[in-house]
Amino acid sequence: MNLPSFRVPPSFWSVCCLCLLLVAPIAFMGCEPAPKGSSTSEDPDKISVAFITNLPASFWDVAEKGTQAAGKEFDVNVEVFMPTDAVAGQKRIVEDLLIKEIDGIAISVIDAEGQMDLLDTAAEGTNLITHDSDAPNSKRLCYVGMDNYDAGYICGEVVREALPGGGKIMLFIGIVDQDNARLRRQGTIDAILGREPDSTRDDNQGGEITKGKYTILDTRVDGGDFNKAKTNASDAITKYPELNCMVGLFAYNPPMCLEAVKEADKVGQIKIVAFDEDDTTLQGIVDGEIYATVVQNPYMYGYESVRILAALARGEDLTDVMKASDGTVMIKQNTILFPARIIKKNPDADNKLEVEVGEYWSRLKELTK
Repeated sequence: MNLPSFRVPPSFWSVCCLCLLLVAPIAFMGCEPAPKGSSTSEDPDKISVAFITNLPASFWDVAEKGTQAAGKEFDVNVEVFMPTDAVAGQKRIVEDLLIKEIDGIAISVIDAEGQMDLLDTAAEGTNLITHDSDAPNSKRLCYVGMDNYDAGYICGEVVREALPGGGKIMLFIGIVDQDNARLRRQGTIDAILGREPDSTRDDNQGGEITKGKYTILDTRVDGGDFNKAKTNASDAITKYPELNCMVGLFAYNPPMCLEAVKEADKVGQIKIVAFDEDDTTLQGIVDGEIYATVVQNPYMYGYESVRILAALARGEDLTDVMKASDGTVMIKQNTILFPARIIKKNPDADNKLEVEVGEYWSRLKELTK
């Protein structure tokens, strides 16, 4: 089952984007993250919850600040885990947390089907929710994130804008099979090729896909290995001298693409369209080296996950907890969906999804300092 795709009127997103820029929790703890986890408190009498990512990345550093803010505001211990060994790491962490009788777990699911038993076991032992990447067929209570197909479609539209005359495009991603990545990639492909939105479509990873004046050469997967991500980008430039655009769909992919483009002395010749708000990506937009990036709201993923788990641990009803969420998001079928935004150096004043990079970066720094 795919995460539902919701196409809503532009006016809804306009209000969402304005509110998300101006309104967000700003209280947080300023502690240094440990390699595998961190905590906002060591008080054993407090409710304790855990926030588990899919891998270590700058994206999750932002989310961690959101968990810290919520931990302080809702008076709970929060542990953040960023496993380096993917599914095996998540399994070990979840099993350890269940032994410790943790009060709640929020997890970014890597393999929705392959981890089903682990997720359902966790759901039987504690309050389990998903964030960033969902497992809708599991016993999880709710999902906090965004509509990844919709965000991918927005990214594909940005690619078309960057290449109005058409061109050849390569996609780069960390993990292609997890729910959010698959949907994000498919949305990007569909928009680039000018297809009607359909989140159930699933193009194979290998081989070229062409429609009209746009060709998607391939999708390169790195498995969360930053060195491989850089190698993938460099190899693509070498193999395809006619390459016009590189699309990085995980936070670390755009910086790796930019590094490869600089080494090949093709800045400006090869457009880069990004996902997420890595500092190198934002600086690349400021410098005119990256066309734009589509961003999520990792800070609020962390904040909302802890807020929900804290409330559930105190016996509050899930329906009431969901209703209490920030009014700028879409809430449907036990999902809390934050809208994607487009960060540019020179945004279109008529497109309310677009935000000027300096304005966005300043707000991000305020939240995460």
